[in-house]
Amino acid sequence: MTNPSGVQSPPPAEPFQRQSVATGISITAAIMLLVLATVSVLEGVSAIAKDEIYVAGVDYIYAFDLTTWGWIHLILGAVGVLCAFGLLFGRTWGRYAAVAIAVLVIIANFLSLPYYPWWSLLVIALSVVVIWAVTAWQPQL
Repeated sequence: MTNPSGVQSPPPAEPFQRQSVATGISITAAIMLLVLATVSVLEGVSAIAKDEIYVAGVDYIYAFDLTTWGWIHLILGAVGVLCAFGLLFGRTWGRYAAVAIAVLVIIANFLSLPYYPWWSLLVIALSVVVIWAVTAWQPQL
């Protein structure tokens, strides 16, 4: 195909191909958010049950009771599951909510680093990947 200046331009990409890539990224992000939210729920249940996993007695400026951390993680995880299903079904609110909940999960896990550092770092890394996947998806292209 040539344009008015006589220069050969590449053929336009097929809309179906672009949409299939966007759909793949969206489904991947939704599944990753679902896994992340499930992990957060399990983390919350573990803290509420006063499991032996968490380090007790660490004094930090922002120290909360272990049960408080458990409820925070449990609520964030439950909301994350809802956001994952919204994203999985292609809802616009699901994209924005997925990014928002992933940011809140990052903040909560940063604050809970003293209690279980390796687990918190893993969840933070998963949250960053979820944010990247959700924001990389551009269905209007």
